[in-house]
Amino acid sequence: MSHNVRLLDRVRNAMRVRHYSYRTEQQYVGWIRRFILFHDRRHPQELGGADVAAFLTHLAVQRHVAAATQAQALAALLFLYKRVLNVNLPWLTAVVRATRPKRLPVVLSRAEVRRVLSHLEGQPLLIAGLLYGSGLRVLEALRLRVKDVDLDRRLVLVRDGKGAKDRVTVLPESLCDPLRRQLESVRERHEHARLHGYGGVELPQALALKYPRAHLDIGWQYIFPAARPSRDPQSGAWRRHHMMLRTVQRRIQNAIRAAGIDKPASCHTFRHCFATHLLESGSDIRTVQELIFFNDTATTEIYTHVLNRGGIAARSPLD
Repeated sequence: MSHNVRLLDRVRNAMRVRHYSYRTEQQYVGWIRRFILFHDRRHPQELGGADVAAFLTHLAVQRHVAAATQAQALAALLFLYKRVLNVNLPWLTAVVRATRPKRLPVVLSRAEVRRVLSHLEGQPLLIAGLLYGSGLRVLEALRLRVKDVDLDRRLVLVRDGKGAKDRVTVLPESLCDPLRRQLESVRERHEHARLHGYGGVELPQALALKYPRAHLDIGWQYIFPAARPSRDPQSGAWRRHHMMLRTVQRRIQNAIRAAGIDKPASCHTFRHCFATHLLESGSDIRTVQELIFFNDTATTEIYTHVLNRGGIAARSPLD
């Protein structure tokens, strides 16, 4: 399978040239590897549209994957054929599509949110506060740099969010003092890391080449750094990465259980709560759309269906 190993390296190089995130690179390479194994390790150059359709149908029918998972696998294979192999696949009409059920988002009440937060402390508490108070996705919170928070203007700048887009959202006043203390801690830990030779962080795209010393600037440091340095998977250098996603997810899941919440809540639930509670407080839907950065108001309107008004504000005839 040596020729397939070289192919995956070509995929990685093509994605890095186009500035795809490392996380997306891992996911795409994983799907391409599964596609090759599914077809008995045949090289994708020997396969075509029918073989791609067979793999995607297998995911939906035998593996019962979610619609978003099947769509991600399709995106990975289209990238492989179009950007790496320079092959345009015929329209995949024979694919059995995984169904995407129409579900309302899980939303906690304000009291439930407070109960969950009461079972958190330290950095996980501050991160959960940003998820709920600023409407951030969990990875957006973990990737925040020191320069992205404006305590005086109460703003958070989310750079390179979902869809490679930037946006500005609100910073809750109640988080300003905890964030200020966190930033002071980051500065102290950064000085210690610099003295021991691992004070740098990864920089987006080509900035590391343009500004060779920028990775040591305090402004580029992560607000929620990992406890230990790790080796950058692309450059091989020792760097200060942000906290692990799994660590935050585990802490918040434990807090949800400790709070006695029976709803299927997660880190992302706080973002749903942010949007819903803003609408409950009288914010217009356009403002909420800009803060959570959906492309159109139609997506944001789903939160109006979980408000305690409208049709379900009617009094039941039994009462």
